[in-house]
Amino acid sequence: MAIDWIGFAYAALLAVGGVVGYTRKGSKISLAAGLTFGSVAGYGAYCVTRDPKNVKISLFSAFLLTIIMGMRFKRSKKLMPAGLVACLSLLMILRLVGTR
Repeated sequence: MAIDWIGFAYAALLAVGGVVGYTRKGSKISLAAGLTFGSVAGYGAYCVTRDPKNVKISLFSAFLLTIIMGMRFKRSKKLMPAGLVACLSLLMILRLVGTR
């Protein structure tokens, strides 16, 4: 059973990003979203670790973040954090679809 290190790293990055957004800007929404999406992505990575074909949860969270942060990036034109998260989420989608 191979551990989905990339999935866990992606989840940790989302959670840490939410905490950083809260500490720098005082954004409670950033904290809640980061911890929520980080937890869901972490659970998805756990599911992929248990069964490599079980990518539904990881795919769902990455897809949702790609859409939300992509729209936010389009509106704000700021690479950090919206563009970065949208790009990383899109890469996760490509990785998950490629492993099926």
